[in-house]
Amino acid sequence: MRAVVQRVSEASVSVGAERVGACGRGLVVLLGVAESDDEVAAHRLAGKIARLRVFENEEGKFDRSVVEVGGEALVVSQFTLIADTTKGNRPGFSRAARPEYAEPLVERFCAALRVEGVTVETGVFGERMSVMLVNDGPVTIVLDAGDV
Repeated sequence: MRAVVQRVSEASVSVGAERVGACGRGLVVLLGVAESDDEVAAHRLAGKIARLRVFENEEGKFDRSVVEVGGEALVVSQFTLIADTTKGNRPGFSRAARPEYAEPLVERFCAALRVEGVTVETGVFGERMSVMLVNDGPVTIVLDAGDV
C-alpha cells in the first residue's frame, strides 16, 4: 500500500456533480493498493497515519497527530499510485491490486483509521473523482506500508 498524505484545512471529493465526501482540518489520504498488500498492511498503515505528527504545537514544531488535534480524514482510493514507470513513458499498472481485492482492503484501512479515533469520509471506489483540497503548509508525506 502506498499513501500520499496531505495536511489540509479543508477538502472534498465529488463524482460528477455530486459531492460524496468532505473533511475540514485534517488529512487527505490518497491510497493505492498493490497486489501484494494484505489486511496487516492496511492496519499498520492506518495506525502510522493516525499517529503521524504533522500538526504543529505552540512552538510551531510538528508534534501533534490528526487524532490529537481532533482532525478528520478524507480517504480516496487511487490505483495510479502503484504505477510502474521503469520502462517507457506510459505507466504500467500490473502491480496494482484487482478491484475485487483492493476495495475490501481500502475499506479495512478506513475501518482501522476509525478505530484509531479518526473521523473518516471517502470517495467512491472505482469511480472517476474530482478532489479539491487546500493543502495546509503545504505538508505532503508519502508512506509505503512496507516501510512502516
